[in-house]
Amino acid sequence: MTYTVVPGARVPIRMWADPATVEDVAMQQLRNVSTLPWIKGLAVMPDVHYGKGATVGSVIAMHGAVCPAAVGVDIGCGMSAVKTSLTANDLPGDLSRLRAGIEAAIPVGRAMHDDAVDPSRLHGFATSGWDDFWRRFDGIAEPVRFRQERAVKQMGSLGGGNHFIEVCLDETGAVWLMLHSGSRNIGKELAEYHIGQAQKLSHNQGLVDRDLAVFVSDTPEMAAYRNDLFWAQEYAKRNRAVMMALLQDVVRREFKKAKPTFGEVISCHHNYVAEERYEGLDLLVTRKGAIRAGAGDHGIIPGSMGTGSYIVRGLGNADSFNSASHGAGRKMSRNAAKKRFSARDLEEQTRGVECRKDEGVVDEIPAAYKPIEQVIEQQRDLVTVVAKLKQVVCVKG
Repeated sequence: MTYTVVPGARVPIRMWADPATVEDVAMQQLRNVSTLPWIKGLAVMPDVHYGKGATVGSVIAMHGAVCPAAVGVDIGCGMSAVKTSLTANDLPGDLSRLRAGIEAAIPVGRAMHDDAVDPSRLHGFATSGWDDFWRRFDGIAEPVRFRQERAVKQMGSLGGGNHFIEVCLDETGAVWLMLHSGSRNIGKELAEYHIGQAQKLSHNQGLVDRDLAVFVSDTPEMAAYRNDLFWAQEYAKRNRAVMMALLQDVVRREFKKAKPTFGEVISCHHNYVAEERYEGLDLLVTRKGAIRAGAGDHGIIPGSMGTGSYIVRGLGNADSFNSASHGAGRKMSRNAAKKRFSARDLEEQTRGVECRKDEGVVDEIPAAYKPIEQVIEQQRDLVTVVAKLKQVVCVKG
């Protein structure tokens, strides 16, 4: 699919989604973003849906400005995946023990580790820069520094909502490990602090939506936000790396006889800011629910907890600012899903997957999401599919 152009106030809105299928409130958010004085481009992914300030599934390119609410409160949220040497034939018929082992090793929901994970004790874990990363904690926003102990103990934990850990099979029968998480509570608190700071600034008082408040270049507020933003993005990446190491250790224990090995881990943010250059301009590109899909970049586009996911390779489409979707995207809110579906519906829609099937995760039911195959089809000019995965174990908070 090539994109559709919808007129915007300052830039055209390039949509890899049918505008007629996008809810009115999301379309209004896109129009609002296009009014920002600093905007240089706006690309919309096929999983687009309503968000806070800016839609989820949008790529916002600005010159000399960044909008903290557009980045979102889960700074650096993203995915990691790795192919293993195991095959479907190595898996037992009952996967409940494997799921229990994962849940015992990696805290889920609001839980955290009792003691900080020691990275030097993780099998093959790259500890480069670890101590320097934590030393930089003293440089983040002062009102958030009291959360250090919590941040340390949440490193290597999953969180709740749509975060998950999965064991999957590809179409050849190979076993993959995959997980989705971000910067946990420390990222949320940093984001909320800076969103509040941006909304107080005089240059933001005339905006059509106060959630679009920005920081501008060469100001102390922008410098402070960039410092905390990039630190939180690194926290998220390290958090996924620790979890992946813990997950691999669980698999090593459970499949000791098979002596599993692991390929190179694919990791990608999908709520973040990157400094990139387009048409001779240095831009701050915010991907809110979107992955980088530069030529050759490997990415991960997951479906819901009962459907498939895709490993993809970027095609480097500059019209999308080298981006692609971050998942299937919700087609109904969490509250709407809870009202419409029951635990029995969830059980039916996740048949064959070892996972929670209770009222607490009904809002994550597959029917609350867009069809992942359709989302992939709509961005054939952005990515090519490397592997299609189907989960057999799904751990949620």
